[in-house]
Amino acid sequence: MMTVLNACAAMPERSPLVLDVPVVGMEQDAVHSLDLDDGDYVEGVLDSGTDAAELRLIDQEGRPVRLLLNGTTGREVFRFVAGPGMAALRVTLRGTGGYRLALTRRIAVSDQRVGRREYLSPTIAALAETVGRGGGTDAFWQDIARRGTPLVEPLTNAPGSDRVVMTFLARGARHNVRLLGGPTSNHENLERLDRSDVWFKSFVVPASTRLSYRIAPDVPEFRGSCRDCRLAILSQLQADPLNHHPWPADAPDPYNQASLVELPGAPAQPGLEGGWAEPAGRLVAERFASRILGNRRDVVVYAPPGVDPAGKDTVLLLLFDGPDYLDSRAPVPAMLDRLTGDGRLPPTVAVFIANPTAEARARELPANPAFAAMLVDELLPWLRERMGIRTRPDRTVLAGSSYGGLAAVSAALAHPDRFGNALSMSGSFWWHPDDAPPDRPEHVAGLVASRDRRPVRFFLSAGLFESGGDGEIGILESSRHLRDVLEAKGYEVTYRDYAAGHDRFAWRGILGDGLLALFGR
Repeated sequence: MMTVLNACAAMPERSPLVLDVPVVGMEQDAVHSLDLDDGDYVEGVLDSGTDAAELRLIDQEGRPVRLLLNGTTGREVFRFVAGPGMAALRVTLRGTGGYRLALTRRIAVSDQRVGRREYLSPTIAALAETVGRGGGTDAFWQDIARRGTPLVEPLTNAPGSDRVVMTFLARGARHNVRLLGGPTSNHENLERLDRSDVWFKSFVVPASTRLSYRIAPDVPEFRGSCRDCRLAILSQLQADPLNHHPWPADAPDPYNQASLVELPGAPAQPGLEGGWAEPAGRLVAERFASRILGNRRDVVVYAPPGVDPAGKDTVLLLLFDGPDYLDSRAPVPAMLDRLTGDGRLPPTVAVFIANPTAEARARELPANPAFAAMLVDELLPWLRERMGIRTRPDRTVLAGSSYGGLAAVSAALAHPDRFGNALSMSGSFWWHPDDAPPDRPEHVAGLVASRDRRPVRFFLSAGLFESGGDGEIGILESSRHLRDVLEAKGYEVTYRDYAAGHDRFAWRGILGDGLLALFGR
């Protein structure tokens, strides 16, 4: 340690300062020497009554080093870290009432350590103790291989809580591990436990959580734009090898798989109780051309067994991002078979609408009037001519997730005479046109607020893990706000939060919830 000298050669000193021993002075200008070690953290108190006072750190020659208090009155606390040349405290009064000065705390560098680390996970806390004593991690990994990941444990400080601790794990990465699809809307970084081969990240989540996630070990880090560095995660993103529930199970490799989590409290997914099944009805795939949009896309129509597309009570479901809901990850035809077959849902015909390209999706789905016009003026007549599907607005529902949810709500509001229902799953209601004012970031909510109520019913949902960050509004907040605006205008709205993220694994069940809320018997 470097000792700060306690002599002030050029200044007469009144008395030295000793920890917890106050000095009282009447002089208008007085110097009190310090005996501190380099790096000491110091707290003190100066009480000058009604007189204004200055307090400065000075060096051995009496030169000012730092102004601690500037013209204060009464009792004031000051703090500093001792360093070379800090020899004394100088008190300057602007009056004759006197003062009282004391050092109340001194913490040496050797004692400036953070206390024992607290871990959310009891298992990780116990492992940290083992590793800290020089123990290994083999037994831990053997246990995890048996139990599977993520690790789920009760909240130790809240017994009986409806929340649990969920810990994601990875083994043996060299530089970093990132998590995508966890209980936040961010790319989360796992932390390395000491110098062991254990990487972990714990969250407190509802006991009803359902999500899919992927991990990315050793993501390359390089100079580039924020977007470039963020997208680098895609080079390593893969299923968690320690998770016992890969999704889909028949993926060609782990890089094309995710990993599933369904806690015991997760709500049922209507119509998916039996898992994947071949559709019992007939899937008809066609190529649809739009003059309005100047492109072509795939459209698949499905009617469960016994459903008459022209029936007066038949529900017509128009579902955006159609291919996402036709494979084993989201088997909507099998779901409709079950829900219509057991009478929970009236006869329903589904139209799965694909996007021509990813670029077209980003242009067409976000509240695009031309896309809504295509649905009304081209697709509905085409469905009537080619498939015999006849529509009633009160039995027609637009549905979608993310941008698709935004499209469903905006198109129904634009054409309530054709679409009387809108079903949104994690709708991107944070979206706004490029020329929108900065204080008007929620385009659809603004449209609703500025127009008279229209004959449309809504089902809106959002994930609790879709909250915004860094000052940005997220899907959760914007969906709740849209609900409030719709209700204030007198609309019929069903709104539900789910302990989920931006995730097709959750949406496939939410779609059934929404259909039952709008049309269920």
